[in-house]
Amino acid sequence: MARPVQFNIKNEGGKPIHVSNAPVGYSGEGFFTTKLSDVVGLARKNSIWPLPFATSCCGIEFMATMGAHYDLARFGAERIGFSPRQCDLLMVMGTIAKKMGPVLRQVYLQMAEPRWVLSVGACACSGGIFDSYSVLQGIDQIIPVDVYVPGCPPRPEGIIDGILKIQELIAHESVRRRTGERYKELMSSYGIQ
Repeated sequence: MARPVQFNIKNEGGKPIHVSNAPVGYSGEGFFTTKLSDVVGLARKNSIWPLPFATSCCGIEFMATMGAHYDLARFGAERIGFSPRQCDLLMVMGTIAKKMGPVLRQVYLQMAEPRWVLSVGACACSGGIFDSYSVLQGIDQIIPVDVYVPGCPPRPEGIIDGILKIQELIAHESVRRRTGERYKELMSSYGIQ
């Protein structure tokens, strides 16, 4: 017996069924209309290309998250990339030394817009237990962060929750948000053109 597919448009009786993740819109015989920003958000949210920037134990938890037991691929984040020009989600995991800050910033700047940042673990979020002169006390000092995942190290469920929060943010983001004045002010506060 085959398992039911979530996105079938019609059931066996030929009657239309509710599509669970479809954007709000109007449908009829052979057509569906909705807002462009909703369709773009749906497409972006289900095709995230993460770039892992792992330096410590949080990277090991991320490896567990990508494994068969937790399977991050089922959330549309299967293609892990290591080229910033091809990725749109920067996942910073672990301790970031102040000497590493410019490298992290350069990786962020090489990513194409739209781009999002997920700060994973206490060290990336706030410096963690390393309250010293050499450790950056949170990556939000050099790049903007969209979602924080707490923990030392966070469990794979926490990382998955962070990915789901990023997806929620992506799905509801306006197509024009990144050309707005507020976004330009945020980028200029970080010294980014």
